[in-house]
Amino acid sequence: MRFYILISLTMVAFAANSLLNRIAVDYGYIDPESFAVIRVASGAFMLIALARIKGANLTWLEPRRGLGALALALYMIGFSTAYLTLPAGLGALILFGVVQISIFVIAAFLKAAPTLRQIVGAVIAFGGLVVIVNPSATVSVDLQGAGLMALAGLGWAVYTITGRYEPDALAGTAANFVLALPLTLAVPFLTDAPHDISATGLLLAVLSGAFASGLGYALWYSLLPKLAPSTAAILMLSVPVLALAGGVLLLGEVLHLRYLGGAVLVLGGLTLSFLRPRV
Repeated sequence: MRFYILISLTMVAFAANSLLNRIAVDYGYIDPESFAVIRVASGAFMLIALARIKGANLTWLEPRRGLGALALALYMIGFSTAYLTLPAGLGALILFGVVQISIFVIAAFLKAAPTLRQIVGAVIAFGGLVVIVNPSATVSVDLQGAGLMALAGLGWAVYTITGRYEPDALAGTAANFVLALPLTLAVPFLTDAPHDISATGLLLAVLSGAFASGLGYALWYSLLPKLAPSTAAILMLSVPVLALAGGVLLLGEVLHLRYLGGAVLVLGGLTLSFLRPRV
C-alpha cells in the first residue's frame, strides 16, 4: 500500500508541474523560457541542500550521470520551447506518445518488453488521452514545435530508463539537476521573445522547481528500480487526467462530459495494465 501511495504522490507532483506552469505562463506572470531556467535552478538548490543534510555522496564522472543530465535538459528545453508554437492538447499527445513508444522500444532492447495486456492497456489509456485533449483536425502543426516536443518525450523516456539504475535516488537527481542547469540556461537564447518575470511568476517557478520537480523527480527515481519500464510509461498517462482534475478544482475550469469519458478510458487502461490475472 505504501508503494502505491508513493506512486500516487509522484504523479500528483508531475501534474502540479503542469498546473504551476500553466498558471505562470498562461496568466502572463513569466515567460516559458525563464520559467524553465528557474525551475531547474531551484530544483538543483533544493536537492543539493537535502543531499548535504543527508550526507549523500554525489557522483559526477560516470556515463549514467551524463546521460541522465542530458536527458533531463533535453526534456526541459524541448517542453518549454515547444509550447510556444503548439496547442496544449497536441503537445500533450506528441509528448506522451513519444514517451510511450520510446520506453517500450528501449525496454524491448533491454529484454523487458511489455506484455500484450500492457500494450492493450496503454492503447486504451492513450485513446482516453486523445479524447480528453481532443485536438482539432483544423489545427495546423508547427513542425519545429512538434520536433521539440518529440525530443522532450525522448528525453523523458531516457531519463526514466536511467533512473532504474540509480543507486541513490536523491544524490542522483541532485547531480542530474546541477549538470542540466548550464544546458537549460541556453533556453532564453533560443527565441527572440521578451523575458518578463514578475514576483508571482518567480514564486510559481520556484515552487515547481524545488518541490514538484526536485522532490517529485527524486521520488520518481526511488520508485523506478521497482517498476518495469513499460509500467512506468503507462503510469505517466495518468498525469494529464490529474492535471485536468486540478484545473477544475483549483482554476475553475469547466468539466465537460468528454473529459469524464476520457478519464475513465485512461484509468481503465491503467487498471488493465496493472492487474494480474488470478490463476
